[in-house]
Amino acid sequence: MAQQTTVILTDDIDGSKAVETVSFGLDGKQYMIDLGAKNAKNLRKVVAAYIEAGRKVTTNNGSRSTTRKVAQSAGTDLAAVRAWAHQNGIPVAARGRIAASVTEQYLAANG
Repeated sequence: MAQQTTVILTDDIDGSKAVETVSFGLDGKQYMIDLGAKNAKNLRKVVAAYIEAGRKVTTNNGSRSTTRKVAQSAGTDLAAVRAWAHQNGIPVAARGRIAASVTEQYLAANG
């Protein structure tokens, strides 16, 4: 018997339908929040000046951002990655590991 799981994202601020999961960090901690288009735009607008003034942090080899590395080691929301992959026509298994390339595409598309 086959099973299909549907993931419906809800905006964590106002309860409306979310369209993306945004990840961000502050004070050495990483966060992820599901947001609708309006709230995602507002978040990016609010932090834009800080991002512009800040500097990107990289690992020792300089090839990957610390944010991406931390998000993967902290446990990216696999259900959200799978839902995003399905919505974007990217093949991903219903269970098990998700290819790093898929996770990287998800993180690039979602902040």
